[in-house]
Amino acid sequence: MRLYTVTSEKRRLSAFFAVAMAIVMVLSGRLIWLQILTGQVLKVRAAEQWYRDLPLMAERGTIYDTNGLVLATSTMTYSVYLRPVAVKDKAGTARTIANILGLSYETILKKAQSSTVSEWLIKMQVDKPTALQLIAANLDGVYLSQTYQRTYPLGGVGAQVLGIVSVDNYGQEGLEAYYDTTLRGMDGRIATESDLRGVKVQDGLEYYIPSVAGKSLQLNLDAGIQNIVQNVISKAYTEHNAKTVAALVYDITTGGVVASASAPYYDLNEQPRDDVIKLLTQIKNSPIINVLEPGSTFKIITLAAALEEGVVSLDDHFVCSGSRTIAGERIKCWKTKGHGTQTLAEGVNNSCNCVFMDLALRLGVERYYHYLENFGIGIKSGVDFYGEPAGILLNKDRVRDVDLARIGFGQAIAVSPIQFIATVSALVGDGVLRTPRFVNQIGDTVLDSNVKQRIISEQTSTTLSQLLYGVVSQGSGKKAAVPGYQIGGKTGTAQKYADGHIAAGKYVSSFLGYLSIQGVPRYACYLYVDEPSNGVYYGSIVAAPYVGEIFRQIAAYKKFPFDMQYENGTGEVMVNVPKVKDLTVEEATAVLLKAGLFVEVDGDGSMVTGSFPVVDTTIKKGEPVVLFT
Repeated sequence: MRLYTVTSEKRRLSAFFAVAMAIVMVLSGRLIWLQILTGQVLKVRAAEQWYRDLPLMAERGTIYDTNGLVLATSTMTYSVYLRPVAVKDKAGTARTIANILGLSYETILKKAQSSTVSEWLIKMQVDKPTALQLIAANLDGVYLSQTYQRTYPLGGVGAQVLGIVSVDNYGQEGLEAYYDTTLRGMDGRIATESDLRGVKVQDGLEYYIPSVAGKSLQLNLDAGIQNIVQNVISKAYTEHNAKTVAALVYDITTGGVVASASAPYYDLNEQPRDDVIKLLTQIKNSPIINVLEPGSTFKIITLAAALEEGVVSLDDHFVCSGSRTIAGERIKCWKTKGHGTQTLAEGVNNSCNCVFMDLALRLGVERYYHYLENFGIGIKSGVDFYGEPAGILLNKDRVRDVDLARIGFGQAIAVSPIQFIATVSALVGDGVLRTPRFVNQIGDTVLDSNVKQRIISEQTSTTLSQLLYGVVSQGSGKKAAVPGYQIGGKTGTAQKYADGHIAAGKYVSSFLGYLSIQGVPRYACYLYVDEPSNGVYYGSIVAAPYVGEIFRQIAAYKKFPFDMQYENGTGEVMVNVPKVKDLTVEEATAVLLKAGLFVEVDGDGSMVTGSFPVVDTTIKKGEPVVLFT
């Protein structure tokens, strides 16, 4: 019996020690967790109870154009905070704040009397003179913190490229958004020792953690050229009563985006914050985020692929009767009466659809799509900007010959302007595709090479470029000519679609051209007019003249040498448009050609009902006249 009792006591004692050890281990583990693993977190929480923070906004990095001109900078301002528990004279403090800041006295008084909120942000971006008035008033419970406001020395120049910044220093659109982390820097703070109610402790400690300014950006954008582009597209927007007009200027030699804008736009120093729709729609950089059917400008792509693959030569001849019938489907040329027999160069000058249908069919789906992929068509260019689309390209496996023919002259396909201008610039330049860039340098670091790959040979590039010079000197692009300078390019006119059907009377008129200096392509410009509404819509008339004007002003701005070889541009001889109304198309065409004018026909009729420009208008010899039938 005694043995049993002793054994039982030993067991109880062992159990007690086991439980005690377990408790000690748990407590020890808890202490380790509190002191070592989460000690720092708890210290921060404790500090939050005994300190009140005031944020110190970091100065946002400055944005410069390629010449060092300031496009966006930051001006120091202040945020005003109110801590109700520290306010002694609530009515007097509220009245003083309201008078100095131009705010509602009742609203400020209500906040000063609040017992549920420890701190109120009263107003942001208060300028220095106003902040000094508050400091001079020596108000209890009122604190000021460093902030910054974005300012734009050149106003609306480059607005849609730069984008906008929120009042709390975050980029919302454009480069301000894309490079937000780089530009924003790191905020600092001032921590003041306070009691549990938030009242500053007399002779208490203060900690100052300075902010770190953001890095600057230097762009490829040239403010002078950007201003030229914005003025010209604004003029086109008004003159053609268009839905929008947009343009890109691209440095062919570097892949830098020199200018990008769409009309209408606004001055960044006068942002319409009270009109959200206007604020967000007019800040969009349309040439980067849009897609559009390129129309005949896409013929450059087809021509380049055909030349590189060797399926066409300059000696080839083509017959245009006004249409091609492919797999039982009739596809019209824009000139329904036909261009007759023509060389390749003449077909390019005439922008003959039949020629480019033939070239696409000679290539075939496999080879044509190989070049489209190699050229970057249907693929994002990789430009340093949010919102770039890839474009719209039919699935290769579903492409029929009739689809291929339409793609060959720019239908049944959609491109983004930035991707398209980068590709065409490579094709007419040195044959090397580059990633387009807005930014050239971040802080002191110059960005690495943006070269992607060679897409055609230099020989093909030279041949292509020479053919496109002919479009401006002899063909449909005459209105883009600038006396004293060599310009090449291609016109484009595309119908718009709505709900899967052609939208009657709605077009996108475009021109993609390039300015060469001493035989070397330097700048490319892609301009499009969305829904011109004054009665004409051909790219040769609606878009080409504005590209010519942009190039004329760029040449003057950059002081490019005048080349006597191109002294007369397309010819300074002026002629009057003859009367052609009530003539047959053939008769009118003969009359206009005899006068030295280029002819375009709008409609399928046999009789001419009018022309543009109208009879007796004085224009340069060689310019286009549209016959309405």
